[in-house]
This record gives sequence, C-alpha cells and structure tokens, in this order.
Amino acid sequence: MAHLHEKIDFTVAIFIVHERKILVIHHRKLGKWLPIGGHIELDEDPEIAALREAKEESGLDVELIGERPPTTEPGTRALIAPRFLDIHRINETHEHIGMIYWARPKSGTVQLATEEHHDIRWCRLEDLEKLSPPMTDAVKWYCRKAIEEIAA
Repeated sequence: MAHLHEKIDFTVAIFIVHERKILVIHHRKLGKWLPIGGHIELDEDPEIAALREAKEESGLDVELIGERPPTTEPGTRALIAPRFLDIHRINETHEHIGMIYWARPKSGTVQLATEEHHDIRWCRLEDLEKLSPPMTDAVKWYCRKAIEEIAA
C-alpha cells in the first residue's frame, strides 16, 4: 500500500499466540523477522486493520486481546486498545506509529503470503534465538511479552 503521508503513517502489528508459540513472518521487502502487520488504510480504524492484516498475511481469523471500554453509543464506537504503541523509523524521511496488538487464532489455516513474505512459522521462545537473519531485540521482547501474557 502507498504511504498515506510522506513523513509518517499509522500501522498495526499483531502478535498472534497459540499454545505458547508466536506466529512470525520473514518480511520479503525488509528482510526481517516480524509479526503480522501493515498500514492502516484510510477507510479503516486500527481494529479493522489488525483483523484484515491478520487474515491477508496469515490466512487466520483472529481475536484481538484487550479491553474495550463500555462507551459505545450513537456516533461513538469503543475500540480494543492496543497493548503497546511505538514509533519506528522506516528510512531517513519516513516513520511509522505502530499500534501493537496481542491476538489468538479463531479459525483458518496458516498460509504464506508469498508476495509479502519469504516464510511464516510458529515459534516457541527458544526458536526466536535461532532465526536467520536474527530477530531484533525489540521484536523478541514483544514476542516474549505476548506469549507470557496470553499463556498466563
């Protein structure tokens, strides 16, 4: 998808956990191991974007984990809050504000999105240390935290 703004975009990252394993992808363009995720499109809220990206990039329908305040009323829809937020540099002139969600699979079968990824796999915590190229410490931290909190 094209950038919505030349300097900054809003994105979602979905850390999907099942049986103490986390789903990660080897991103074709970036050459990194990452969670499922992508840009929030103009006609989407973050929750819809997270569900869409999970389905497009993994074949899974997921349940987002988080709190939805009881404040929905006409003209207002409460959203599940991301577990974390970050901002990360993509290149010298562009950044992403990332909304980081935890999720569980509801249905579907994991499928590789070959246009976007080299690989997709479920990893236990110890598997994260064996990935090549190595996963960044920041992404490993989120993986560990998601597994720890969802498995609890």
